[in-house]
Amino acid sequence: MTTTAPLGTREEKRAFYKRTLRITLPIALQNLMDAAVNSADVIMLSFVSQSALAASSLAGQIAFVLFNLIYGISSGGAVLGAQYWGKGDRRTVERALGISLRTAILIGAVFAAAALAAPGALMRIFTDDPALIAEGIVYLRSVAPSYVLGAFASVYLAVMRSVGRVKTSALIHCSAVIMNVVLNACFIFGFGPFPQLGIFGVGLATSITRLIEVAICVWDGSRCREVRLRLRDLLAKGGSLMRDFINFSIPAAANDIVWGLAFSIYSVILGHLSSDIVAANSVASVVRNLGTAFCFGTASSASIILGNVMGENRLAEARVYARRFVWLAVWTALAGGVIILLCRPVVLDFMHLYVTVTDVVKHELNLMLYINAYYIMGMSLNTMLICGLFRAGGDVKYGLIMDTFAMWGYAVPVGLLCAFVLKLPEMWVYFILCLDEFVKLPANIWHYKKMKWIRNITREQVE
Repeated sequence: MTTTAPLGTREEKRAFYKRTLRITLPIALQNLMDAAVNSADVIMLSFVSQSALAASSLAGQIAFVLFNLIYGISSGGAVLGAQYWGKGDRRTVERALGISLRTAILIGAVFAAAALAAPGALMRIFTDDPALIAEGIVYLRSVAPSYVLGAFASVYLAVMRSVGRVKTSALIHCSAVIMNVVLNACFIFGFGPFPQLGIFGVGLATSITRLIEVAICVWDGSRCREVRLRLRDLLAKGGSLMRDFINFSIPAAANDIVWGLAFSIYSVILGHLSSDIVAANSVASVVRNLGTAFCFGTASSASIILGNVMGENRLAEARVYARRFVWLAVWTALAGGVIILLCRPVVLDFMHLYVTVTDVVKHELNLMLYINAYYIMGMSLNTMLICGLFRAGGDVKYGLIMDTFAMWGYAVPVGLLCAFVLKLPEMWVYFILCLDEFVKLPANIWHYKKMKWIRNITREQVE
């Protein structure tokens, strides 16, 4: 961020928050649109059956794990992109984009092959309910192509955001989301010439949407003046830049997959308790995503701005900006909690009047929304610190270590113990699982205060 005003003055602060808002709003809009399409899926599938709703939630954990892995891969490309863009080295950003896309395509292809070849085996990981397994198999076979296409689009848009093209990224993604909602409705209910396909239609709509989104990304990349998408960069070896990408992306990807797999284990635990709590959790997750949209958008904004500033070697300014972003994480979390509480009566009234679910689902959903209203404070701060601040300076290994300890050293074993050994009530199990963010928060704050993560990772690159 270039400003002639001295650091700490009113003019400089105004310029900082103005730029932060300009970057955050489009990203938050993308997060809101993602939450909206999930909401639309939940609403429309609830009219089909409770089994379809629960099965889509469980089968969706495959995509959840994949895109946590892809998010880590895109983080490697975005870290390099943001710092080299700050340095003014556009060509290196293009090469980092090519390396990131090639890696994402390969990973997406592996997940797609698994979903097509063994959908039943994948569903049995999450549940032993035959009805849910049958519905999940249908969904996985239709959604499998979107794993490759979505991996490409996600990485492309992430790198574009890292160089400041947040409006273009938001426009492409939000257009795709709107298309997905429309196609979902057409395929679920059979509007007009479209066949009524139920849960199969949800996966098919996602695959079609992702195909169109990739086509738009390729078209945009071929004409973009800032960063050009080149075929030769997709195929090139990468040299020292590839080594840097591996050093940053593999720990970040491992961090996100450790976190994502643990969250999937949460679904496994809930899935083996009852279909009621699975259905309630699928709705609660959507409402939580609405509340965290701006929190996560602010964290993404922090990684972009701090990455640019560190790439310019303005490390003293990065320290000041980091403190501001931490406070923004607190305030956005408070706002998100209020949003969840305001949504609670609306969601419960809708479930009562229009959706065919049991009274147990409604009761558990009510409690889950209260829990999530404060849970997002931990999520917001930890996401800001680990994914926003630390990754902006290339400190990706710390997050891997911390999430491995918090999720697999505490949350997963304690959750399994409470659910299947102590056999605690379902909502007590859910409450205990939701303590994971607060277990790791003190250590994250301590690591932040050391400020060793603030560094310039750029160097002269030779093709």
